[in-house]
Amino acid sequence: MFAGAGPAMDRAMEGVVTWVTTVPRNSLATIGRAAQLAVQVIWYAITGIARMRIPVVETLEQAWFLLTVTALPAVLIALPFGTEISIQVGAVVNQVGAKSLAGAASGIGVISQGAPIAAGLLMGGAAASAIAADLGARSIREEIDAMRVMGVNPVQRLVLPRLLAILLIAPILCVVIVASAVAAGFSLAVSINGVIPGSFWQSFGAFATTTDFYFAILKTMLFGMEVVIIASLRGLEAKGGPRGVADAVNASVVLGFIAVFITNLLTTQIQSMFFPSAVG
Repeated sequence: MFAGAGPAMDRAMEGVVTWVTTVPRNSLATIGRAAQLAVQVIWYAITGIARMRIPVVETLEQAWFLLTVTALPAVLIALPFGTEISIQVGAVVNQVGAKSLAGAASGIGVISQGAPIAAGLLMGGAAASAIAADLGARSIREEIDAMRVMGVNPVQRLVLPRLLAILLIAPILCVVIVASAVAAGFSLAVSINGVIPGSFWQSFGAFATTTDFYFAILKTMLFGMEVVIIASLRGLEAKGGPRGVADAVNASVVLGFIAVFITNLLTTQIQSMFFPSAVG
């Protein structure tokens, strides 16, 4: 009855052992290549700024393109996000008779966590897919190899402008999301929950500090850097035709989301340790 089960079991065990030994090694190799790419891009950025040889035109073109694919989704995400916070918090503060604290939720929730994460997910979705698709298409058409043959460094020529572009638009996305979400929460709190506008802004300013806003900008820029590095690496390493480009895009989005959440956790812990929250 169990004839042949022995060889099948052996093959299954060999597959498990191969997976256990191969996947971690490949993952560490990928992290190493990403770190190497990040060091190269940062070095080219520093030397380019020192020599005044930054690709300004290419950077502005990439910034405008990335902004066009992320600005509208940022507003569409921020509006329901702000209203949801206002609805949930309004239901609680109405029960305890603390309507004046409605603005504090927008200050803490939107600025500290909501806006950076939303901006990071947008960059990890829309921006990363665009970058990975562009570089992946160049790779399968052998344009990257042709650039190397001609002595042109693809990292300096293609990755650096995209990194500078994402650093330009990251603060803009964060500010747009903060403004849209807070405005939506304020409108709903005043019109539906009967919160006095003055008390809303007073509690908002008491709990939301400039340090929170600066950390939100910093986190968004870190998210953008990680997204560009991951998307560029997957795009430059794309192989196998259109299927390879699609795989590079999918991997860029998934890995970008994971990197955003991990970085947000670490930066939030650092902020809590060295800049604890205090009511102004």
